[in-house]
Amino acid sequence: MQAKDIMTRNVVTIDENATVLQAVRLMLQHKISGLPVVDGTGKLVGVVTEGDFLRRAETATERRRPRWVEFFLGPGRLAEEYVRTHARKVGELMTPEPVTVGEDTPLEAIVELMEKRRIKRVPVVRDGKLVGIISRANLLHALASLAPTVPAPRPSDSEIRERLMRELERQKWAPLGALNVTVQNGVVDLWGTITDERERKALIVAAENIPGVVAVRDHLAWVEPTSGMVLYPPEEEPKRASSAS
Repeated sequence: MQAKDIMTRNVVTIDENATVLQAVRLMLQHKISGLPVVDGTGKLVGVVTEGDFLRRAETATERRRPRWVEFFLGPGRLAEEYVRTHARKVGELMTPEPVTVGEDTPLEAIVELMEKRRIKRVPVVRDGKLVGIISRANLLHALASLAPTVPAPRPSDSEIRERLMRELERQKWAPLGALNVTVQNGVVDLWGTITDERERKALIVAAENIPGVVAVRDHLAWVEPTSGMVLYPPEEEPKRASSAS
């Protein structure tokens, strides 16, 4: 998938000369948390988000610091904060030169960009002009569209086990030497020992992702590396207690 396959094309935008109040009303009206900012020619020049309105003079939420902190920050930083809390125009408040992608940018690259920059939306541009926007909601829609509409035939138990073992062989964390997997009627039973509780959840997730698996049963024993104490899953404890007695 590429950006053009999942982006929202009819993007709500705001002019850089619009007022902050107009931006707030527009975001509330359309129930969105951010707005691309464009100039008179339609060129993308910035982005304004709800985070830009958290500290405003109107709501008396400006940041207040001790005098000694202000001294170390310097007048430039303080002046910048004053603009953000008192600005009247969107162009004075927006984040300029936002991160953008092209229409042919792969979905994987977009996700990596959003994670790296910690942003919730990415404008899509063509020759500097805004043609779409991708938000986290678009990514969720893309994920939902990949769900199969026609159920595939269920593989055999041996095929399920083979696929699971191949998947675990690719994972460096998988304790293959201390693991035994059995499959019957699509139910995967995990036996063996682990030395880190996080491996338990990872093994269960790996099994659940194999096509044809209807349930996963956990019989794994955790061996605490320092003390050597063996701990079993809660559902296994009553069985072992009754067998011991």
